[in-house]
Order: sequence, then C-alpha cells, then structure tokens
Amino acid sequence: MERRQFLTGAVFSVAASLAPSHDWLIATLDETATQARGKVGSAQVAAIRRTFAVFQELDVMRGGGYARQQLTAYLEQTVVPLLRNNNPDTDTGRELFAAASEQLYLLGWMTFDNREHPLAQRYLIQALRLAEAAKEVELGAHILAGLSNQATATGHPDQGVRLAKTGVAALNRGHSPACLADLLALQALGEAAMGDSKASTNSILLSEQAFEKSDPANEPEWARFIDTAYLTGEYANAFRDLERPTEAAAFARESAEDAAKQNRARRSAFAHATLARAALAAHDLEAAATAARTATKLAATVKSSRSVDAVTDLRNRLTPHKDSPTVQGFFDEADVLMPALV
Repeated sequence: MERRQFLTGAVFSVAASLAPSHDWLIATLDETATQARGKVGSAQVAAIRRTFAVFQELDVMRGGGYARQQLTAYLEQTVVPLLRNNNPDTDTGRELFAAASEQLYLLGWMTFDNREHPLAQRYLIQALRLAEAAKEVELGAHILAGLSNQATATGHPDQGVRLAKTGVAALNRGHSPACLADLLALQALGEAAMGDSKASTNSILLSEQAFEKSDPANEPEWARFIDTAYLTGEYANAFRDLERPTEAAAFARESAEDAAKQNRARRSAFAHATLARAALAAHDLEAAATAARTATKLAATVKSSRSVDAVTDLRNRLTPHKDSPTVQGFFDEADVLMPALV
C-alpha cells in the first residue's frame, strides 16, 4: 500500500477527490490482497476497531508520522486480505468494510499530516468507497471532511467548500452532530481562504450550533477528537485567513487551553502558531515571539510535517523583525529545535 511506485507520476487531483473511481479501488485491492483469509466474525471486527482506537490515539497525541508504518503493516497483513473474502451485504461483512474504511481514513490522515498529499488522497478515496460499500453515511461524510481539508490545504479552497457541502448534504440521511460541526468548520476554512467573510462567519456559527447538539456517548469512535480543541482551532484558522486577528486569537487561545488539558501537543502547537500570527498582525512582536517559541517547543514533541510547516511559516514571517531581542530569542530556540522537527 505504501510502495514507492505507488507515487510515480502522482499529483494531488481535485477530480480524483470529487469523483473516486470504483475500478481504481478494486485494482488497488487486487495489488495488496494476495490471499483470502476466510470469513470474518464479529470478534475479529471488534479487534480491528480496538486497534483503530489505539492508532487514532497515537496520531492525535504523537503526530501522523509516529505510527504510520505500523498501521500500514497492520492493514496490509490483517485487514485488507479479509476484504477479499467477505461481502459487505452481510452483517459482519458490512461491519468489516466499515472498520477497514475507518482505518484507511486514519492512514490517509496520518499521510496528510506527513505532507504526502497524493498518497493521502488515494487512501482517503479508498476509505470513501469502503464506507459507501458498508452504507455508512456518517463515516462517508467524515471522510469527505478529510478530503475537504486536504483540498483547501493544497490551494483548492473552492473544491474544499464543495466537498464539505457534499458531506453536509449526505448527513441529511444520517446523524452525527460532531461530524456536521466538523464539515461546517472546514467549509468555513475554505470560504475564508477565498476571502468570503460573510459565508465563513455564518458557517462557523452553524458549526457551533451543531456542536452544541453533539453527545460524545452517541458519536462513533472516529468522532472522538472532534471537540473544542479541534473545532475552535479551525475557527481560529478561518479568522486568521480572513485577517481578523482579534477573533483568531480568541478562538486560538480557547483551542490551546483545551488541547493543553489533554496534552495534545500537535493541536496546541497549531493554536500557538495562530496566536503568533494574530499578535504579529496586531504589531505585538513580544507576544508573537512568545507564542512562536511555544509552538516550536510543542512541535518538537510530535512527528508532524504540518507542525514543521507552521514553525517554518512563523520563521519566514518573523524574519524582518530579527533585530528585536525577543524575536531573536525565538530564532535561537528554533535553530536548536528545528533539526528535531524535520
């Protein structure tokens, strides 16, 4: 699944995200599943889901690069072969395809966090087709959120909005307030990247309203980390891109505080990076440098290329102010820690 030739000639494709190919999915499964492993039972599916929970925790707490190879091996050796000999039209087969979709989504997200966008997109599309086969509407909408995030991050915010809206529409046939809140937050992020302040602000409001209706006890395991730390962080990023530093700082501060309570260094690093950008926009160099130093320290504790990008971005933005002792302090610390980030 992660062989080098898989990336030969590959580029991120908006069309691929918007119109995933069933034939491509089957061909990919044919490559990786060399032998059938027999019919699956509920106990096996439950074990696969427990494994997903472990890897999801590792991703959130340690970054996408921390355990990605292990998840890839687990999928190749344990999960994908089962898909070859089980039918999603049966009860246990449907559960298997849904569990496999969850893990492929997580692998795609880890790969996205590692900045390998073509490969991440392929995993996400695989996950989407498996969710469709399992008739898991909410999970499919969740995967569309991931594709939306990736589209906006790679410079296609219009398609990011379109993908998010598709996920919102899909939830008319399902129920997951947390997933709806996520989709609306990512819709806001795409709208902000396009400079549509009114639409983005409205999407944030709708996202907040959806999240107020969510109950973790009634949400699936994959929605566990769609919480205050995550959502307020995305709201902060939207206001950052709208060049509204006051709102960006307020939401980033809330995200950082909630992430700190959970020891979620990657999310907290992103929040402090946004705080640094907001302070810089307000011409407060001391606050900007302080937040940047915190972001760097946190980023050094996880394996996440996106965290590296956030620190690199701050270095570029603060370079014109290196004559400030506080800013120079940030550069001195970043020079020491950056090798550990790469």
